[in-house]
Amino acid sequence: MEWYLPLIWAAVIGTAVAMYVILDGFDLGIGILFPFSKSEAERDQMMRSIAPFWDGNETWLVLGGAGLFVAFPRAYAVLMPAFYLPVIVMLLALVFRGVAFEFRTVSRSKTGWNIAFTIGSTLAGFSQGVILGGLIQGIPVSNGAYAGGTFHWATPFALVCGLALVTGYGLLGATWLVMKTEGAVQDRARAHARLLLFAVLGFMAVVSLWTPLSIPRIAERWFSLPNFYFLWPIPAVTALVAFMTWRWLEAGRDVPPFLATIALFLLGYLGLVISSFPYLIPPSLTVWDTAAAPSSQIFMLLGTLLLLPMIIGYIVFIFWLFRGKVREGESYH
Repeated sequence: MEWYLPLIWAAVIGTAVAMYVILDGFDLGIGILFPFSKSEAERDQMMRSIAPFWDGNETWLVLGGAGLFVAFPRAYAVLMPAFYLPVIVMLLALVFRGVAFEFRTVSRSKTGWNIAFTIGSTLAGFSQGVILGGLIQGIPVSNGAYAGGTFHWATPFALVCGLALVTGYGLLGATWLVMKTEGAVQDRARAHARLLLFAVLGFMAVVSLWTPLSIPRIAERWFSLPNFYFLWPIPAVTALVAFMTWRWLEAGRDVPPFLATIALFLLGYLGLVISSFPYLIPPSLTVWDTAAAPSSQIFMLLGTLLLLPMIIGYIVFIFWLFRGKVREGESYH
């Protein structure tokens, strides 16, 4: 049982990260797309589309961070010094956008809060991408402690990953607006989604080529035999999902493009997991190397497994309660 505990916790944390990226991704995408709207009425409509959902999404970020601290304290002790600056920027950006969201609704002049909301959303997404890129390319560890410098994460690959995630969040936000709005906002979001889909595919191709060419362990994972025979369907399915996303956008469908974009994110996430697992701190520390004592893992796991259905039930209820589209000048129906 003790051998499986780190795997269970890795699955819990991985699920929390995936849920955060999907659920907070589309409202971060709304902020990223904010400058491309044409009027305050359109921005109000965009804001109302995410108003019931956005403030609960960071729960998954908290669960992921707290789970890492409890279940993998050695990994937490390495990751925090390695990514202090991007983590601080991300947290401040999330606070910044939260304040902007609330104050925009009561302010007479919304221009400043619009800018703050866009900057906060973009910086949060970019910081998350930079952290992801820095983790993929590897973290230097010596005697179980971080052995790199303050800016070890600041590499061209990490910056590309930051831009890629901002673009991906933009696509999620655009397809969300296609699903949840009507009129000019929906038409513009559909046009943005077409452009962003190509940009996301371009970034996925760049990252998919860059990682095996520059990181031997990833090249061996994907292209050695018999691994290649089992893993080639993942990029093939990704290409098919991207094609269907385009077809559904062209056909004027509302819901399928958003679901397909979620599928693209999950496929990309699966690819990254395959590239790095079982390393929690690539390329040296695995989930077993960094795991806490089994008693600590079991104690926290009992509480986590009790709370998870409540969190998921709340999310399902909120999405069902506020189903339907948001029109200009209207609320929900």
